[in-house]
Amino acid sequence: MVSTQNFENSLEALSARVNAALEQWLPVNQPEVSCRLNEAVRYSALAGGKRIRPALCVMVCEGFGLHNDASLRAGCAFELIHTYSLIHDDLPAMDNDDYRRGKPTNHKVFGEATAILAGDSLLTLAFEWFATLADYGVSADKIIKIIKIASLAAGHQGMIGGQMLDIAYEKQGAGLQILESIHRQKTGALIIAPAKTGAILADASPEDLQIIEAFSARIGLLFQIVDDILDVEGDLDSLGKMPGRDVVMGKSTYPSLLGLDGARNYADQIFHAAINGLNGLSRPQPLLADMASFILNRKK
Repeated sequence: MVSTQNFENSLEALSARVNAALEQWLPVNQPEVSCRLNEAVRYSALAGGKRIRPALCVMVCEGFGLHNDASLRAGCAFELIHTYSLIHDDLPAMDNDDYRRGKPTNHKVFGEATAILAGDSLLTLAFEWFATLADYGVSADKIIKIIKIASLAAGHQGMIGGQMLDIAYEKQGAGLQILESIHRQKTGALIIAPAKTGAILADASPEDLQIIEAFSARIGLLFQIVDDILDVEGDLDSLGKMPGRDVVMGKSTYPSLLGLDGARNYADQIFHAAINGLNGLSRPQPLLADMASFILNRKK
C-alpha cells in the first residue's frame, strides 16, 4: 500500500475530476426548466463529499487497464443517486437533519417540496447518464447490465429497502444480524454497484468480478461501522453534519451493540478480510487496498 498521504492526494485528484465533470454535466438554467430546481440540484450535487462511489468506479476500471471517460460518467451517475438519497434522508419525514457536508440541508435552503423534486430529478438524471454511456463507446449489452445493477442497488432490494428496514427498526433494538442486513442494502449496495460497473466496463473476467463484488461489499460494511463510530466521537466541524443523530433517532448501531472498542475491533476484522480478498485478482489493484485503509482511518 502507498502512504496514506499519497493515497489522499490521489483521491483528491480524482475527486477534482468528478467535481469538474459534475459542474459541466449538471443542468444549468434553461427557460423550460425551473431555475430554482436547477439551483437545488446543483446545491447538493456540488457540495463536495468524499466521492468514494465514482472513485471506485474509475479506480476499478483503470486498474483493469481501461482509461476513458466512460467510468467517470458512470461513476458520476452513481454519485447522483447517492446525493438524491442524502437529500431525501435529511427530510423531516426521515432523519430531519439540518446540516449535510457542512452546509444547511437542501430542504432548509429550498423548502421540502423543492428538495423532494431535486432528489427525484437527480435519480432520474442518473439513469439518463447511464443510458448515454453509448456516447463513450460502451456497448448496448453492457449498458443494460449497468442499468440493471444500478436499479437493484438503488431500489427496494438495495438502498430504498435498507432505508425502509432502518425506519422499521428505529427504537426497536435491532440485533447485529438485522443491522448488517440494513446496511448491506442501505449503504453497501451503492458501493458494490459502481465497483462492479468499473469492472464490467473494463471487461473483467467473471472471477475478477466476483472478487471485486466481495471486496466492495466488505468496504461498504466497513464504511458504515466507521460512520457509526464517528457519530459517537465526531463533531459538526469534522463531520459536516450533526453527530449523535443515531441516539436521538433510537437506532441500533455497531457501538451500541458491540461497544466502541468492539466496533473498532470489528472494523479491523472487516478491513483485513477486504484486503486479503484482493489477492486473487488477475491484476494487482493496490489503490483498492488503499481505499479500504482510507475508509478504516477516516475522521469525517
